Amino acid sequence: MTAGTASANFPGAGALRETGRLFALALDVVVNTFRRPFQFREFIQQSWFIASVCILPTALVAIPFGAVVALQLGTLIIQLGAQSFTGAASVLAIIQQASPIVTALMVAGAGGSAICADIGARKIREEIDAMEVLGVNPVQRLIVPRVLACMLIATLLNGLVSVVGVMGGYFFNVVLQGGTPGAYLASFSALAQLPDLWISEIKAILFGFIAGVVAAYRGLNPKGGPKGVGDAVNQSVVITFLLLFIVNLVLTAVYLSVVPQKGS
Repeated sequence: MTAGTASANFPGAGALRETGRLFALALDVVVNTFRRPFQFREFIQQSWFIASVCILPTALVAIPFGAVVALQLGTLIIQLGAQSFTGAASVLAIIQQASPIVTALMVAGAGGSAICADIGARKIREEIDAMEVLGVNPVQRLIVPRVLACMLIATLLNGLVSVVGVMGGYFFNVVLQGGTPGAYLASFSALAQLPDLWISEIKAILFGFIAGVVAAYRGLNPKGGPKGVGDAVNQSVVITFLLLFIVNLVLTAVYLSVVPQKGS
């Protein structure tokens, strides 16, 4: 048995190969980002498209998401007799965890699926191959503007989700749970710190990058015609969701270990 045959029969060899190709594409995107000419017009068009399909669903999801976090934490904290810390717990949970996750899910589900379908359709029509024959780098021409657009819109939408979620949490805590506005704001300002917002934006940028790269990779590798493009879209969304939760766990653990928490 040759080495190639042994590696092909190795369980999980296909998954490892796909993972390596995904990381290679991510590195290729980073390298081509700094090459000229930069496709500025394509970047603006893709940013506008992703924002147009994501902004309304993101805002609508942020309201109940913030409300659920505020109500659940508020009820638990009231049971523990620490009602004065309701604002801090709700706001920190929304800013550090809920906002980047909700933003990334919306960008991956709406924008990422559209990117995967677009690139996949170009692939099966052999437009990508034609670009390569003509000496045009498809990564620089098509993928880099889309990935950067995902990163930009994820960052902006993360701010929107944070504001809407905090306002929703404030409303539901004060109105439904009988909290006082002063205690809510005082506990928030007492425990929250600027690095909490930084880690939220860093997560949003990284999540946008992951969503764009995974969508582009699956679009470049459809298997078997239009049905393969549809399967690639579903796979890109599922893979992105799995990666987002894993990366979020790692970033949160590193942040809580490195950055000293206020009041501790």
